[in-house]
Amino acid sequence: MDEAFARAEICRVGRSLFERGYVHATAGNISVRLDDGFLVTPTDACLGFLEEQAIARVDPRGRQLSGAPASKTLALHRRIYEAHAAPGTAPRCVIHTHSTHCVALTLNANGAELLPPITPYFVMKVGHVPVVPYHRPGAPETAEAVAALIARYCAQGTPLRAVMLTRLGPNVWHDTPAQAMAVLEELEETARLWNLAQPKPQPLGELALVELRNVFGARW
Repeated sequence: MDEAFARAEICRVGRSLFERGYVHATAGNISVRLDDGFLVTPTDACLGFLEEQAIARVDPRGRQLSGAPASKTLALHRRIYEAHAAPGTAPRCVIHTHSTHCVALTLNANGAELLPPITPYFVMKVGHVPVVPYHRPGAPETAEAVAALIARYCAQGTPLRAVMLTRLGPNVWHDTPAQAMAVLEELEETARLWNLAQPKPQPLGELALVELRNVFGARW
């Protein structure tokens, strides 16, 4: 991905997420993996008012090269990229938000995954979303836990596009900022549906899941 395009997309996606309420204040961050390092939003920056030249540029080892100081969650983003070891599988963008409905689900729940497969588009566009136990923002334990989950689910044949940090919010990833944003949107919408539904809906059955795998290549 061209660096100039990546900087513009980070700003565009950040503004879109902020204006539609997926992030607030200075919560959330976005990174893009370049061929020779990373771009990442600055620490304590509001995603709705990013400036292209202020986006931090860091080398492959995470050392700052230019821009404002990088987000404290850079270590987590780097471990997400590194955990996709198979050639051609590494994502190019990671987005973290404090999306309301996703966070709400972790305040009283203690399941291994955030949501059951209740809609076909959640199954197709998001997939499994394991929940990571609470650690303080930027804690190294979180990065290692997420990397371990990515490896485990890949070994099971269900590679991840998202994890949920308890009391903090989702991390999602894909090939471009626009695609990662689409994963986030589908995840937050499914969480909203789950929170609104009374009684709680039954998950899709195995026959429906098999059909989604066979027809659309769903990774569930």
